[in-house]
Amino acid sequence: MSFNNKVVIVTGASSGIGASTAVLFSKEQANVVIVGRNEEKLKTVAAQCEEVGNKPLVIKADVSVDKDANTIINKTIEKFGKIDILINNAGFIRMGSILDGSFLDIYESLAQTNLKAVIRLTTLAAAHLIKTKGNIINISSVGGKKVISPEFGPYGLSKAGLNFFSHTAALELAPHGVRVNTISPGPVYTDIWENSKEDLSVLKKVNFKVPLDRISVSEEIANLILYVASDKAVSVTGSNYVADNGFLL
Repeated sequence: MSFNNKVVIVTGASSGIGASTAVLFSKEQANVVIVGRNEEKLKTVAAQCEEVGNKPLVIKADVSVDKDANTIINKTIEKFGKIDILINNAGFIRMGSILDGSFLDIYESLAQTNLKAVIRLTTLAAAHLIKTKGNIINISSVGGKKVISPEFGPYGLSKAGLNFFSHTAALELAPHGVRVNTISPGPVYTDIWENSKEDLSVLKKVNFKVPLDRISVSEEIANLILYVASDKAVSVTGSNYVADNGFLL
């Protein structure tokens, strides 16, 4: 796969799946825009990208803030003049409950980043992607397909909404030559749990039964992202790729 001179925006690029994706796109000679809130971590990822490819454009931004979302698109166009691929990867986990009254507040907090930010960036990028016949990949979760446990309800709802929006966007943008797809990872070794600042003891109550008896690393998801974004998947739109080692079986 070659992404020579393609312009790729990756949100949530300061660590985990986003960082691995940015580095792999750089290795394939793409012009990568890395977006995140942690400036120091972004600098580390930028150095890794530059080691294997072009120097990335680094944008410190919070995708859930309207002004920042506009900045991401405007700076990308100012620097590169186009957008070929948008990877909506930014997201986080929090847990909530109906009985303790936290469900709605937690959901609304999660939706700002996990869903509304994707809608906002898709809306802002759509006209540019139509010009390049580009594509969008939204990073969801198996939590959007299955109730893992009640505490994960707000998170799962935000991801289920993302799945529905992805199908909607795929249908609306298809006549314009823009593909929209979703990838739903299962358990992956990243720092998303540490970043959540949640009480991780709840995980002990969840039966993470994985038939392949392994947990993915972020590079595996990044490889799938590159395939779906490439011309090898030119006929694929509106699909949701599950990479969960059999978790949903």
